[in-house]
Amino acid sequence: MPGYEVAIKPSARRLNRVAGEWVGRRGGTRTFAEKADARAWAEDISSAGPVRVQDAAPNDASDVDGYLVADPNRDRSTPEPAGTASLEVD
Repeated sequence: MPGYEVAIKPSARRLNRVAGEWVGRRGGTRTFAEKADARAWAEDISSAGPVRVQDAAPNDASDVDGYLVADPNRDRSTPEPAGTASLEVD
């Protein structure tokens, strides 16, 4: 099938409720029309736990084009504490 197929890795399932529900209902992969659609989905569901799409390596033996993986360094659920966004130093 043409498109961009993403395997949902265990790290993404553990961190992101939406990814876990997808796997439980529809299986461990999802096919998108193109890579941009896969990345948009990852961005959309990141409010449930930060995830991102990573391209499969050229020598990857799997049949997928990319992976949905946990991205714990990109935590968007924690806002910056008040007063720390723009500190002025004299």
